[in-house]
Amino acid sequence: MGYPYEDLDDSQFERLVVECMRELFGDGVQSFTPGPDGGRDARFHGTAARFPSTAEPWTQITIGQAKHTNATNAHFSDSDFSSTAESSVLSEEIPRIRKLVADDEVHNYILFSNRRLGGVTAPAIIKRLAEETGLDKYRIHLAGIEFIDATIQRYPDILRRARIDPLDGPLLVSSYDLAEVILAISKGLEAPLPPDDAPVVDRVGYEEKNRINGMTPEFAKVLKDRYLHETHRIKRFLADPSNADILRHYEGAVDEFQLKIIAKRKSYQSFDALFNYLVDLLFNRDAVLSRNRRLTRAMVFYMYWHCDIGETPDAAAQ
Repeated sequence: MGYPYEDLDDSQFERLVVECMRELFGDGVQSFTPGPDGGRDARFHGTAARFPSTAEPWTQITIGQAKHTNATNAHFSDSDFSSTAESSVLSEEIPRIRKLVADDEVHNYILFSNRRLGGVTAPAIIKRLAEETGLDKYRIHLAGIEFIDATIQRYPDILRRARIDPLDGPLLVSSYDLAEVILAISKGLEAPLPPDDAPVVDRVGYEEKNRINGMTPEFAKVLKDRYLHETHRIKRFLADPSNADILRHYEGAVDEFQLKIIAKRKSYQSFDALFNYLVDLLFNRDAVLSRNRRLTRAMVFYMYWHCDIGETPDAAAQ
């Protein structure tokens, strides 16, 4: 099915988890308001309608926990999720589960995440949770993308009941096209520039463009000082006929960025915040972009300076 769970925000994903649990356990599943949840996003007390099966359903108190990520192609085995480091998702969650066990507030535990779950990873994580919380390993279930996809495919009304509307979600953009551009340009720019390389010209009325978009003078100066000298190199690379495929990836990234920015622009007080949000999101969503942070920032700045994203003086005057 491949639903893009990474494009949801945390509250949307939590609503989706609650509705999945109501389908599997019953209408008595209780959800919790946003904020510190003490290790639970959903609670059910009773006999499950159909989980893990109608023949042997879970009984007593079941706790459901939602762990959402905006990263693409994430896995339960990722170190930020399941390593023994104190900062990992599991390491932070285990003390909360342990307290629920001590208070007799959980007998079954199901952890939902929009991550892929491998056959080797699942038993290892369940074993760790059982050993460190005191729960029976047969009373722990990991629900990854595969499980959530199958549940929604079987019970498609879940999405409607969860009120999943892409327009209500955060400003999210695909990293694929930009990653392809970054990979190509990072190699192409390694070549030395010819002696007659032309200087960069501030061709867009930078101060006026910044005023229209709400970028502060201090932030604009930092961007210009750090990345403006790269814009001519990037432009020349994209203009080379031999890089036509890369130009199409660039245009695809620009189209998505600009359309998403237009739709969500009012959610940000300044273009400074929008710029930082975009680059941080790209770093979190794509390892290629995270490894090429300076070039990624330069590319987003190029999009802005080249009037491919953000408002332009001409557009604002219309």
